[in-house]
Amino acid sequence: MKPLDKDEKSLRVLHVDNHILVVVKEANIPTQSIDNISCNTRLSSLEDLAKDFIKKKFNKKGKVFLHPIHRLDKNVTGIVIFARTSKALSRLNQQMRERKIIKKYIAEIEGKLSQKKALLKDYIVHLSRIAKIVKKERKNSKLAILNYEVIKEKKDSSIIEIELITGRYHQIRAQLSNLSHPIVGDKKYLAKKNLDKIHLSCFYLEFLHPVKKEVLIFQTKPSF
Repeated sequence: MKPLDKDEKSLRVLHVDNHILVVVKEANIPTQSIDNISCNTRLSSLEDLAKDFIKKKFNKKGKVFLHPIHRLDKNVTGIVIFARTSKALSRLNQQMRERKIIKKYIAEIEGKLSQKKALLKDYIVHLSRIAKIVKKERKNSKLAILNYEVIKEKKDSSIIEIELITGRYHQIRAQLSNLSHPIVGDKKYLAKKNLDKIHLSCFYLEFLHPVKKEVLIFQTKPSF
């Protein structure tokens, strides 16, 4: 395998071809650019870094077509897939809708769970910059589903593996907080301490290549 160049190492590129780009997102950078209205600036993003990488690697002139298939919160780390063509974007979005893209996360949560393995089903609403677990009857509520399993217990916390079935806004953070076991560092969802990087990472992605039809599996080690 060809060694990664300097730009690839800094961006942590796992895979690139003519159709997709797979990278690892670090903490404290948004997946896509957001406008900071108060400062009248546009904050840089993983997407911006990825576009710069594609431009340099393939000597692209003008605008670069690149769209994330899914997003991670600013203070969450992990694997992100970008589509490099409209065909790849359409096919990967279809896989997302059909829940054919397998996403697994590692989280460190406060305390110890009484159930070491469980399926969580909740209804969730997206409020202003936060998600809330509500009753099914609540207007605009959406079903949120995940599987979790405890893989290690520490003195005051637990490491769990999560398979995300649906992809709701702040879903994992809200559902674990609802169990009274918020993610370490996630003060927004009632953790004891506030950290710049919450202890949540998308460490595993499995999907079908949008053109080659090969099953692709990517894994990375969480940095907490």
